[in-house]
Amino acid sequence: MRDALWAALKTVNDPELHRDLVSLGMIERAEVEGGVAQVKVNLTTPACPLKGQIEGDVRSAVLGVPGIQDVVVTFGAMVRTGGQPALPGVKHVLLVGSGKGGVGKSSVAVNLAAALARDGARVGLLDADVYGPSVAHMLGRSAERVTANAERKMQPLEAHGLRFLSMANLSPAGQALVWRGPMLHSAIQQFLKDAAWGDLDYLIVDLPPGTGDVQLSLTQTIQVTGAVIVTTPQDVALIDAARAVDMFRKASVPVLGVIENMSYFVAPDTGLTYDIFGRGGAQKLGGLPLLGEVPLDLEVRKDADAGAPAVLAHPDSAAAQALTGVARTLAGRVSVQALSHLPDQLPVV
Repeated sequence: MRDALWAALKTVNDPELHRDLVSLGMIERAEVEGGVAQVKVNLTTPACPLKGQIEGDVRSAVLGVPGIQDVVVTFGAMVRTGGQPALPGVKHVLLVGSGKGGVGKSSVAVNLAAALARDGARVGLLDADVYGPSVAHMLGRSAERVTANAERKMQPLEAHGLRFLSMANLSPAGQALVWRGPMLHSAIQQFLKDAAWGDLDYLIVDLPPGTGDVQLSLTQTIQVTGAVIVTTPQDVALIDAARAVDMFRKASVPVLGVIENMSYFVAPDTGLTYDIFGRGGAQKLGGLPLLGEVPLDLEVRKDADAGAPAVLAHPDSAAAQALTGVARTLAGRVSVQALSHLPDQLPVV
């Protein structure tokens, strides 16, 4: 019966990877006792957007095996890389960029990181917007200072289940940094290579707006898994977002998709929807996948000022649910990209 069970599992495909769970090495355990099958599936990310579909497909396939009356499906997760890790212990570096300021890039980056951490991933967040750091404030840790560990490496701070570094925790509050390119490059190098990030599934990098020195330093320093572009729907934002897309492509950084922020507004008193900045403009960005539309929501701003990401403070709000969906979709795309470079048959765990 065990052979029949494994044969049934081999008919179940991962919905995103379009390969069966057995050849992908995602089945950690499959055994039958007393007519009950026990199956443990190791997902490619804790934030798998299609976990429910996988569970349903496994149950359907296994219950078709003669002699099996029930199946118990449990899940683990193992984020994989398509090659060498970007940094020691860091599996994926994901850049969050925009062509211009004011599109909510930092709040999106913070909420993506918090959503992935809440789902069980090990997440770091690097505030690379050196001139205008805001991540520490949005996480409620702007008063804390970064220290060094015994190996004289910067020790990332912790908040809401994730690790982060920001210039706001290294320089006096309100002090302007008047730095030229070489100093920015040195700072980015230190944030990446002289920090004790530990073991991370994802390091989310909140970039400054535009296409400047920080972006170039990052893409030239480490192997980046991919970038996402945050934009609002109106043409003036899309014009600059297209420039950011072009920059990443020239730097050979895969653009995993676009997030349309402030996509629409739902009036709390009437429930009517208003497209304040237009809607659907992100779909014009060179055929890039749309990772999600995030509504304009007052709670997101309030939560950011209070130092609590909206996905944690108000998880049932429309914006928080949209951001959670974006995070899971992004994690799925990272898995697809990583596993597309792996051999057809992986060893069974």
